[in-house]
Amino acid sequence: MRLTVASAAVLALLSSTALADTLRMALTQAYQNNPLLNAQRAAVRVTDEGVPQALSGYRPRISLSASIAEQYLDSLTKSTTTTGAPYTSTSGATAVQSYGGTVTQTLLNGFQTASRTRQAEQLVSAGRETLRLTEQTVLLAAAAAYMNLIRDDAILQLQRSNVEVLQEQLRQVRDRFNVGEITRTDVAQAESRLAAGRSTMLSAESNLTTSRATYRQVIGVDPGKLAPASPVDRLSPQALPQGIAQARARHPSVTTAMFNVDAAGFQVKIAESSLYPTLNLVGSAQKNYGSASSLSTLESFSGSVAGQLTIPVYQGGAEYATIRQAKETLQQRRVDLDTARDQVQQTLVQSWGQLEAAKAQIEATQAQVSASEIALNGVREEARVGQRTTLDVLNAQQELVNARVALVTAQRDRVVASYALLAAAGRLSAQVLQLDVPIYDPAVHYHQVRDTWVGVRTPDGK
Repeated sequence: MRLTVASAAVLALLSSTALADTLRMALTQAYQNNPLLNAQRAAVRVTDEGVPQALSGYRPRISLSASIAEQYLDSLTKSTTTTGAPYTSTSGATAVQSYGGTVTQTLLNGFQTASRTRQAEQLVSAGRETLRLTEQTVLLAAAAAYMNLIRDDAILQLQRSNVEVLQEQLRQVRDRFNVGEITRTDVAQAESRLAAGRSTMLSAESNLTTSRATYRQVIGVDPGKLAPASPVDRLSPQALPQGIAQARARHPSVTTAMFNVDAAGFQVKIAESSLYPTLNLVGSAQKNYGSASSLSTLESFSGSVAGQLTIPVYQGGAEYATIRQAKETLQQRRVDLDTARDQVQQTLVQSWGQLEAAKAQIEATQAQVSASEIALNGVREEARVGQRTTLDVLNAQQELVNARVALVTAQRDRVVASYALLAAAGRLSAQVLQLDVPIYDPAVHYHQVRDTWVGVRTPDGK
């Protein structure tokens, strides 16, 4: 009877929501605090910088130079006139200063800059989809950590109650043994079952400690009192074919692979641009004070504007190998896309089956618990009149405990499976779950750095 009362207390613990953390709160905290997610956001910001790097090919390159030197000259020149000395000797020291600047503007490079820019933009999009995949992974891990902690806490309470019942059972068995109603074997059986119950309780305590540590790692804060959670079936696909279509089209693993295909295509164009001519416009100006070749020159100025055309003819064949390599990489990325679609379809079908199994398992374990309670009460009554042994009572009691543990586990699996299905469809996100948290928008940082010409300070668009 004490087991029944203790189990009711555990169920009350699971159903109480007063002053308790909720799964939505845990998901919100994970979205804000998880280091894996924050690191991936930083990785996206790193990828953003590839676009202004590519755009720099459209912009001029300016360089300034300056030099100061003390120059000593000793020259002997031959006179070209027939009068006067045939040779003239000149020697002396002079300070030579030179200041100059060069501006180079690329006019034509086989559309390499345009291809690099588009490739960088595709990589930014792929990085955002990878971030979306990481968000799904973190949120699913947070939901699992939350439900694991609830499950392990409930199992520990059940095992503690079981130990209390076994202790009471052992006391009763010893009393009956003392009056000669049962044998020493019955006492040994009760002692053995109590020892096993204590061992199971210690294992449950260890599992709970592990779940607490995992909760802290994934969600970023220590757990408090946790409220029960509900499945998110309303957000998941309502039919398997619909879910497969959504996953193959919108899952972040698929969209990441799609953008990688586009980036690989532009890499082919970049490699092919090495076969095209390049045209640069170069302007330079230089002011000299003194001369490194003449003591009589006090200052000079020179300036020029030139067009430089380079036509590649043959460069050892490396450029052709690079083009072929880029084309093979493109083919690999296309295969990766097909693989990603097949993988997400397999994952979604698996998640769908696990969810359906979890629903059926709850119904089965609820029936098992009800039947085990009736069986335990019956065995106890029969044992009182000598129709059942002590071992029969212990076995019936253990079956009830196992049934209740299975029910708690099935309830946990039901909730986690619903989140897993939502993730398999590519829809597990803070927006879909409507979490009360500012949504991280990677586009803010992208637009802050895209057209930045100068500056080393990182923007605050995080």
